[in-house]
Amino acid sequence: MTASSPAAEELGQLRRMRLASIAEGCTLLLLVFVAVPLKHLGGHPLATAIMGPVHGIAFLLYIWTLIQTVSGADFSRPDVVRMVVAAFIPFGGFVNARALRRRQALLASA
Repeated sequence: MTASSPAAEELGQLRRMRLASIAEGCTLLLLVFVAVPLKHLGGHPLATAIMGPVHGIAFLLYIWTLIQTVSGADFSRPDVVRMVVAAFIPFGGFVNARALRRRQALLASA
């Protein structure tokens, strides 16, 4: 094993976390701003029947990736809280992805 492999592994995990964050954020936005209005205003319950489970899977993937990322790296408590709360707020996934990108850049430059 080389000395840079733990850093490379953490960079890979941060990349996976960013992707999971973006996927969860996109599905949440589609659910809240497209599927739910289609159901309640347009009378199309199929929209939530499709997007609900898709978002559920994306959310579970996000939480699983969050657990893996946090357990394998040194994250502060406010960072962990931010990542958990971001999953419940529309556009939060994108804010979280930006913070993770900054952490990736810091780690890559070190």
